[in-house]
Amino acid sequence: MQRALSNLLRRRLGCRRRSLVGGVWLAFPFVNDAPSECRGAAHIPKINAPSCSNSIKYSTSCATMWESRQEEHLESDMLVDSFGRFHNYLRISLTERCNLRCQYCMPADGVELTPSPQILTSAEIFRLAELFVSSGVDKIRLTGGEPTIRKDIEEICLQLSGLKGLKTLAMSTNGLVLAKKLQKLKECGLGALNISLDTLVPAKFEFMTRRKGHERVIESINAALEYGFNPVKVNCVVMRGINDDEIYDFAELTRAKPINVRFIEFMPFDGNVWNIKKLVPYAEILDKVKQRYEGVTRLSDRLTDTAKNFTIDGHQGTISFITSMTEHFCAGCNRLRLMADGNLKVCLFGPAEVSLRDPLRAGVDEVGLKEIIGNAIKRKKAAHAGMFDLAKTANRPMGFIHFGFSEVEFFFSGVLKQKNQAVRLTVCGSTSPEIGDAVDQ
Repeated sequence: MQRALSNLLRRRLGCRRRSLVGGVWLAFPFVNDAPSECRGAAHIPKINAPSCSNSIKYSTSCATMWESRQEEHLESDMLVDSFGRFHNYLRISLTERCNLRCQYCMPADGVELTPSPQILTSAEIFRLAELFVSSGVDKIRLTGGEPTIRKDIEEICLQLSGLKGLKTLAMSTNGLVLAKKLQKLKECGLGALNISLDTLVPAKFEFMTRRKGHERVIESINAALEYGFNPVKVNCVVMRGINDDEIYDFAELTRAKPINVRFIEFMPFDGNVWNIKKLVPYAEILDKVKQRYEGVTRLSDRLTDTAKNFTIDGHQGTISFITSMTEHFCAGCNRLRLMADGNLKVCLFGPAEVSLRDPLRAGVDEVGLKEIIGNAIKRKKAAHAGMFDLAKTANRPMGFIHFGFSEVEFFFSGVLKQKNQAVRLTVCGSTSPEIGDAVDQ
């Protein structure tokens, strides 16, 4: 399989394996050793990776983007919901497994995993991705769990990157094993990266993730810079009393390199014991940044951006804020999520899901699959619930979405235009009359 993959890669890209050039690694020297390892903020590191002469703005004003995208795909009503939002961005979870146990993500003892036979195969992932892309999706992000622990990750990237119409293949990762795989992943078509790092203090990293590996994440950020990923996005979930003392340190990472630090509000998911007292609102974080730096300027964001993006005078990189709790961005939502078990989520915070795996394995054709997808998207709500309602709503652990349901199973025939065929769908997390409405549609 490895030899076949290499041959296919050479034929498509016309290139050979490359060696890492430069060999300059990020270092995070800590000058001041605080009495408590887990309380001290990190000394700001010097980043010596090769620099880019051009500073990057990651969001631009694009007032007509939404309308133009819809005009391009008027034939793809499947991806348009009842509020006119066109969904051209698909997140695919490759696995439920993760090699960390982040406190905001899942319980210390982990979560119950879906049996392997019920996880989508690489062929099924490609079949569904091809269907979405042919209908107008032009960006795919690979997530988990932790996507890099899937053994066929390179093959999946190579297949997906070859889809006609796909403009961006991205991945969100914890960076623990990324560095050693990144060269091959880039050769296989990976074009954008988000790396999670919630602290610059190694001891605090171990406390927050319940695992060692801080230096490996730093190595992965460095490798991403070496291989020319621009920007390298660093996701930081801010929690009061844990890492909110490192806001300045993270902002400083953007001074000399094309790093986009994304401060994320703490969100409620099953198993993470969400508490309003741990939430640090976007406005508070921004205020702290403005107290330290002059020239903090808001960029003109695109309608579909989930982040509020800012530049800091004199900094090559940028900072961003994901404000899901205090200022949701549902009006411009263009995202869909395909879970590792084949369930489609049309909203990150919504519990309702519909299985694409079951009809796919039952032999439903492309027309039938598109009808299932289209019906699910049409049922998407205008906005998710408020933060306190979300905290009480059953949803998957964050690690499954990457970021226990009751199941109602039913049979129907004729809806998918499959003659004399009954298909079982599983809708998770909902026992409302809307399930019956879904069948009627």
